[in-house]
Amino acid sequence: MPISVDIDVMLARRKMSVGELADRVGITPANLAVLKNGRAKAVRFATLAALCEVLECQPGDLLRWESGAEAAPVTEGAVGA
Repeated sequence: MPISVDIDVMLARRKMSVGELADRVGITPANLAVLKNGRAKAVRFATLAALCEVLECQPGDLLRWESGAEAAPVTEGAVGA
Protein backbone atom coordinates (compact mmCIF):
# COMPACT_ATOMS: atom_id res chain seq x y z
CA MET A 1 0.00 0.00 0.00
CA PRO A 2 1.44 3.40 -0.91
CA ILE A 3 0.13 5.07 2.28
CA SER A 4 2.17 4.48 5.43
CA VAL A 5 0.85 5.15 8.92
CA ASP A 6 3.22 6.68 11.46
CA ILE A 7 1.08 6.58 14.60
CA ASP A 8 3.86 4.68 16.41
CA VAL A 9 6.26 7.56 15.76
CA MET A 10 3.86 10.10 17.26
CA LEU A 11 3.09 7.82 20.21
CA ALA A 12 6.80 7.59 20.99
CA ARG A 13 7.26 11.36 20.66
CA ARG A 14 4.34 11.98 23.02
CA LYS A 15 5.36 9.15 25.38
CA MET A 16 1.82 7.76 25.15
CA SER A 17 0.61 4.16 25.10
CA VAL A 18 -1.72 2.68 22.50
CA GLY A 19 -4.31 2.08 25.22
CA GLU A 20 -4.20 5.69 26.40
CA LEU A 21 -4.52 6.98 22.83
CA ALA A 22 -7.46 4.67 22.11
CA ASP A 23 -9.23 5.84 25.29
CA ARG A 24 -8.66 9.51 24.57
CA VAL A 25 -9.72 9.21 20.91
CA GLY A 26 -12.74 7.04 21.71
CA ILE A 27 -11.94 3.98 19.61
CA THR A 28 -11.15 0.44 20.64
CA PRO A 29 -7.51 -0.62 20.99
CA ALA A 30 -8.20 -3.28 18.35
CA ASN A 31 -9.39 -0.69 15.82
CA LEU A 32 -6.43 1.54 16.63
CA ALA A 33 -4.09 -1.43 16.06
CA VAL A 34 -5.67 -2.06 12.63
CA LEU A 35 -5.10 1.57 11.72
CA LYS A 36 -1.55 1.88 13.06
CA ASN A 37 -0.45 -1.39 11.43
CA GLY A 38 -1.61 -0.18 8.02
CA ARG A 39 -4.39 -2.76 7.65
CA ALA A 40 -7.27 -0.25 7.60
CA LYS A 41 -9.05 0.26 4.29
CA ALA A 42 -10.35 3.69 5.32
CA VAL A 43 -10.29 6.18 8.16
CA ARG A 44 -13.07 8.58 9.08
CA PHE A 45 -12.10 12.23 9.06
CA ALA A 46 -13.59 12.52 12.56
CA THR A 47 -11.20 9.79 13.77
CA LEU A 48 -8.24 11.41 12.01
CA ALA A 49 -9.17 14.77 13.55
CA ALA A 50 -9.42 13.20 17.02
CA LEU A 51 -6.02 11.53 16.60
CA CYS A 52 -4.49 14.85 15.55
CA GLU A 53 -6.11 16.67 18.47
CA VAL A 54 -4.92 14.16 21.08
CA LEU A 55 -1.43 13.82 19.58
CA GLU A 56 -1.19 17.56 18.84
CA CYS A 57 -0.11 16.99 15.26
CA GLN A 58 -1.18 17.38 11.65
CA PRO A 59 -2.62 14.58 9.44
CA GLY A 60 0.65 14.56 7.51
CA ASP A 61 2.46 13.60 10.71
CA LEU A 62 0.39 10.40 10.84
CA LEU A 63 0.01 9.50 7.16
CA ARG A 64 2.54 9.62 4.34
CA TRP A 65 2.58 8.56 0.73
CA GLU A 66 5.48 6.41 -0.47
CA SER A 67 6.32 6.58 -4.14
CA GLY A 68 7.05 3.33 -5.85
CA ALA A 69 4.72 1.35 -3.60
CA GLU A 70 2.27 -0.76 -5.51
CA ALA A 71 -1.17 0.81 -5.38
CA ALA A 72 -4.31 -1.30 -5.30
CA PRO A 73 -6.59 -0.67 -8.27
CA VAL A 74 -9.59 1.53 -7.54
CA THR A 75 -12.78 -0.44 -7.96
CA GLU A 76 -15.89 1.00 -9.49
CA GLY A 77 -17.96 2.87 -6.94
CA ALA A 78 -15.08 3.27 -4.47
CA VAL A 79 -14.88 6.62 -2.75
CA GLY A 80 -11.72 7.98 -1.17
CA ALA A 81 -12.30 8.39 2.57
